[in-house]
Amino acid sequence: MNFSLLMITIIFALIGMVVSFVLKSKFSKYSRVPLRAGFSGKEIADKMLRAHGIYDVSITCVPGQLTDHYNPTDKTVNLSPEVYEGRSIAAAAVAAHECGHAVQHATAYSMLSMRSKLVPIVNFSNNILHWVFMLGFLGMAFGMLNNYYVLVGIIVLQSIVTLFSLVTLPVEIDASRRALAFVETSRITQSEEEYHGAKDALTWAGLTYFVAALASIAQLTYFILRLNSRRS
Repeated sequence: MNFSLLMITIIFALIGMVVSFVLKSKFSKYSRVPLRAGFSGKEIADKMLRAHGIYDVSITCVPGQLTDHYNPTDKTVNLSPEVYEGRSIAAAAVAAHECGHAVQHATAYSMLSMRSKLVPIVNFSNNILHWVFMLGFLGMAFGMLNNYYVLVGIIVLQSIVTLFSLVTLPVEIDASRRALAFVETSRITQSEEEYHGAKDALTWAGLTYFVAALASIAQLTYFILRLNSRRS
């Protein structure tokens, strides 16, 4: 049974690597396609925030690649240099997507609020699970993962992680929907080719969260079945 958990982890890790590789290749591809409107990611972010009446969110440049994110704590849209300064389809899509989260925050989008509340609990759960899994794999001979109370604890922690993954999906999908609606209606994308390029990039970005949710569900199911088999 420990082998089954190992296989589940490996399979979804490989799927995640493939999706991540494709995402990076898509980003690289669309980063080389100039945006006809000529706006930078920073300018697009500024336009989208202003269009939604948001004036208390800052736009900053953070180091790294694909490090773009919105921080609801300090109300900042953080863009990587390639997006912040970029004038490509990829830069437009990513900048608008992160601003989509800012719009969610400003409009009190319920799923974003729920995800934000879950963050500290999920971080704690992930840390504990990391050590439990590591000790479990190293100490298979001692039957650590066969202990009833350990299994119950893992299921509780894994349930929290799974819930977070499931809540994240609609949050990311909705942010992309808002982003695509803005770049189309505001004429940021001025052709079908540009719009579909932005949509393609955001679709693959969304798939990373979908795979993570599936992996989390698979692990939770494994431990529930393991507990049930132990009872019988």
